[in-house]
Amino acid sequence: MSAPTRAAATTGRRSRRALGGGLAAAVAAVLLAGCGGPDAAPPRSLPAEQPGQGGHAAHDEASAATDGPGAATASMPASDPVRLSIPALKVSSTLETLGQHPDGTMETPRDPAKAGWYRPGPTPGARGPAVIAGHVTWNGTPSVFQKLSSMKRGDTIEVARKDGSTAKFTVDRVAQYPKNKFPTVEVYQNLDHAGLRLITCGGDYDQGKHYYPDNVVVFASLTGKA
Repeated sequence: MSAPTRAAATTGRRSRRALGGGLAAAVAAVLLAGCGGPDAAPPRSLPAEQPGQGGHAAHDEASAATDGPGAATASMPASDPVRLSIPALKVSSTLETLGQHPDGTMETPRDPAKAGWYRPGPTPGARGPAVIAGHVTWNGTPSVFQKLSSMKRGDTIEVARKDGSTAKFTVDRVAQYPKNKFPTVEVYQNLDHAGLRLITCGGDYDQGKHYYPDNVVVFASLTGKA
């Protein structure tokens, strides 16, 4: 395990308050060893994805766009999320709540048809990088984030919250990273606005290792609320 990953796992055991939101989400990087399938065990003893239909290769638009506060609002009060909607992908999913395993690694969704919000991080709409993760495939069938890599800059994401409000995000960029070179700081750094990261596996599935080599990350910023 690399030094950044060790640091993320250690950091994740601290309280959300002490970490200021952004660094609390850093522990989610340990999810990136494997996106939650039922059989094999990649690094950090996380379950691996099973083969299925992969999305298009993710496109990194970092040169064309950077994360930034939306024109409508920079943040909302904290409130737990209850549903994720992605119109471009025809995704509408209630959300599981993801915590940590005893070793500090992030849990993955139990139901492959649902995405999961990482509770130790910020709530979607609140200041900081909220994290929602989902499977790309499960036992050979497409899962909730199967087409995540096809998202593009300008696509919209909506998160309905427990307080009755809806946080509306706009995609800034989509990137794909090798799991062994995952840029923890870039993805989970503290923000001065409300951000959202959607995470799943990517790359060509390795049948022998039962493993996807990459991760797809969608970076989005809050641009409205209802």
